[in-house]
Amino acid sequence: MKLLVAAAVFVALSGSARADDLDKQVPAPGLDPAKGGSSDTVVLAGGCFWGQQAVFEHVKGVTKVVAGYSGGAANTAVYPLVITETTGHAESVEITFNPQIVSFGRLLQIYFSVAHDPTELNFQGPDEGTSYRSEIFFTTPEQEKTARAYMTQLEAAHIFANPIITKIEPLKGFYAAEGYHQDYLIHHPTQPYIVVNDLPKLEALKRVWPNDYRSEPVRLASR
Repeated sequence: MKLLVAAAVFVALSGSARADDLDKQVPAPGLDPAKGGSSDTVVLAGGCFWGQQAVFEHVKGVTKVVAGYSGGAANTAVYPLVITETTGHAESVEITFNPQIVSFGRLLQIYFSVAHDPTELNFQGPDEGTSYRSEIFFTTPEQEKTARAYMTQLEAAHIFANPIITKIEPLKGFYAAEGYHQDYLIHHPTQPYIVVNDLPKLEALKRVWPNDYRSEPVRLASR
């Protein structure tokens, strides 16, 4: 996201980001306990929050996705400081979902398969730095147990060629990003960075998880 448009265009022409790279369906978690109620929340980080928000806004059962920052203090949760890579924040998305429609385990399947590459340490695609790290910020003990068990399951099955480096930590705070970051793909679908890095994720979601994909995203706000 910090790269210039010209750099993004170069990536597109070089062919280093393709929809075919995002096509690995992963098995369901062996542990995915049923959740009562109609609303739950989790915070996930996996690279630029533009793409993460776009992916989960297209998942059935998700009712809201907010782009923001997690892992650092409230007074440093602003984009100009976060991109200095000194605040401890990760670009994240706060996902509110109906567990009667989509389980936490299913969200993890999507997260590990098409939303990002969980084997890349502190970078995703063209973006580098700890703010682009892979991390699950759990909000309940059940989420922690499910996430840790699932990572162990995926590693034991050798789903990925390289080790999974995703961190799992309790959520200490989530801070919504600036308004111009919200629903970014919806408002800027032809922006070169989006075309190269994020539209392929949506195509992958539609192809790999067709029963979970919805064509009309749940928007954070309309304008």
